[in-house]
Order: sequence, then structure tokens, then C-alpha cells
Amino acid sequence: PLTTNSRCPNFPMVSNATELAVVGVNLKGESACNHTEAWEWVYAMQPAYMLVICVLGMAGNAFVLCVFCLQRKHCTVADIYLGNLAAADLLMVCCLPFWVVTVIRKFQWSYGTLMCRLVNLVIGMNYYCSVLFLTLVSVDRYFVLARPFSLGWQRDAFTAWVICGIIWFVGALLSLPALLFRSVDFFPEYGVEACYLAYPHDGWRIRYNVTVNIMGFMVPVPVVSYCSYHIISILCNEKVKRSVSSRTEKKAAFLVLIVLATFILFWLPYQIAIFLDTLYHYQVISGCLLAHGLDITTQLSTYLGYSNSTINPFLYVIAGKHFRQRAEGMFRKIYSCSKRQAIPAATSSFNKQRHQLKEW
Repeated sequence: PLTTNSRCPNFPMVSNATELAVVGVNLKGESACNHTEAWEWVYAMQPAYMLVICVLGMAGNAFVLCVFCLQRKHCTVADIYLGNLAAADLLMVCCLPFWVVTVIRKFQWSYGTLMCRLVNLVIGMNYYCSVLFLTLVSVDRYFVLARPFSLGWQRDAFTAWVICGIIWFVGALLSLPALLFRSVDFFPEYGVEACYLAYPHDGWRIRYNVTVNIMGFMVPVPVVSYCSYHIISILCNEKVKRSVSSRTEKKAAFLVLIVLATFILFWLPYQIAIFLDTLYHYQVISGCLLAHGLDITTQLSTYLGYSNSTINPFLYVIAGKHFRQRAEGMFRKIYSCSKRQAIPAATSSFNKQRHQLKEW
């Protein structure tokens, strides 16, 4: 059965959606808010927008991972967390082409039930893993600057990788609704076989909304804010400004603060939309026009959040001086390797030509 409190048409990629495309009725055939012109505009811009996110996100995050992998001897604990963040973003943007093709084909899903669940599981994991990795980075920078002797052995690379493994597991656990409740069915009224999210009852939808708000915002953001406040206070300290030994940590902390601020900026509208959706369910707010606006807002804020996966690599290059140095080191390493391979090849060719001349 589908959820019983369906409202206006929504995109099946959005976690709480049960409707398909630009229609005036929901999947149960009940009357809904009919604003087809607005939805036609939204769905017309989706494929191109998501395609841009895919291309930029794949190129940028793959580049970041290459830099971290080839320069792994110099990686700090924060770099390990940021590398895992890039991996989460890369996985997410690699899943978006499935939805690009699906939207172009009027929501005809052609990849089977397993891919329907796995693709949306990875997309859901991206948000949770991203916010948790960024929280870890902010906590790490806080301890490095404010309490440099309090962590001890806990800041070694092995412990960082174990924590990353736990984060991936938690992200998958929180995204289980996509694995459990995503399904592929044929809807004759629309003439498509769609990948859609069908909760057993509407309580699951509210639980999901509350989980997104708590685990994705209310818990991590206060922690990040507390750490960021103390990091900024330390960076503004005159003694720290004059300290040569702390310059590296200051630059790393500055990059982390920019990445954190960007993440909150890009995902805050989605959090607000999810919170308002919960209020609508409990009839704290109501109205067909409001419901329509809320569905559109949820849709657009989701795209804005996905855009964050393409921004981080540019931030590393623009604001991360040490990342740029590592990138330059990677290119020098690649250039030196190609040069070493080219010299023997040229020498071999020269010797071969000289041998042929001797035969003449």
C-alpha cells in the first residue's frame, strides 16, 4: 500500500514522495493540487541540472581522491575524513545519471528493483555520511587547536579509518528505508514502470522526516557550531597569529570552516522543507497552495543540496593551500614517472636505429 497522506505531485527521488510526474492525481487516484505548469518547468530543468552536477562532481571528487591517494604519506586525520567525504560525494553523483535518464523517459525505470533500491540507498547515504564526516573534521580541528594534548593515540590513521567505517555503517543504517520500501511497479494510468517509495503507513514518513532533522541537523550542527566558534576564537588570538608553528593548523582550520559553512548553506533549505512537511502532516500548517509550494521547495532544495557535492573540490583548490601543494606534487610525480618511461623508450629506439645503420 502507498502512503495515505499524499499531497501534490512530487519527484520519486525525494525521500518522502509517492507521486510520479506532472499529474493532478496521486498514485491512489485521489484528487491532488493541480499545478502542472510549475511542475512542467521543474521537470524540464531537472535532467540538464543533474547532468551538470554529475559531470562536475565526478571530475572534481575523483581528482580529490587521486590527490589524497597519491599523497597518502602526508595525509592527516582530517585528510582521511575529507577523503571519505569526497568518496561519498563521488558515489552519489555516479548514481544521478540513472535518474537523469529516468526523468527524460517520463519516469520509466528500466534498471530493475535491485538498482532502484541500491541507487536510492547510496543517494540517501550521501547526506548522512557527509554531515557526519564534516562533524568529525570539525571536532578533530577543535582538539588540534584547543586541546592539542588531550587526544593522544586517538588521532592516528588506523583509528581514523575505523571511525570512517563506523560512519559508513551508520549512514547505510539511517538510509535503510530506501532499501526496504523502494519498489518498481507498473502504473497503467501513467503508462510507466516507476521506481517509487511506498511506506507501509504514513508513520514511517514522519519517522524519516524526524530522523533527517535530528541526525542530519539538530545533533551535528550544534557540535559543529561549538567547535567552529572555538576554532575562530583561537585563530583570532594574537599569540596564535604570531606563532609560526601553528600556521599549518590555521590554514587547515580555515579550509574546514569554509567547507562546513558551505554544507550548512546548501542543505539548510532542505532541512527546513522536511520540518515543514512534518508540521503539515500534523496539520499545524495546512492548505493546498501551501502543500504545493512545500513540494516544489522540497524538490528544489534537494537539488541545491546535491550541488554541494560539486562544490567541495573547488573549495579545496581555492582555499586549501596545502591541498594545492599536494596536487602540484601529484602532477610532478606523474610527470616524472612518464618522463622516466619515455627516456628508456627513446633510448631503445635510438639503439635500434643505430644497429640498423651498422647492418647497412
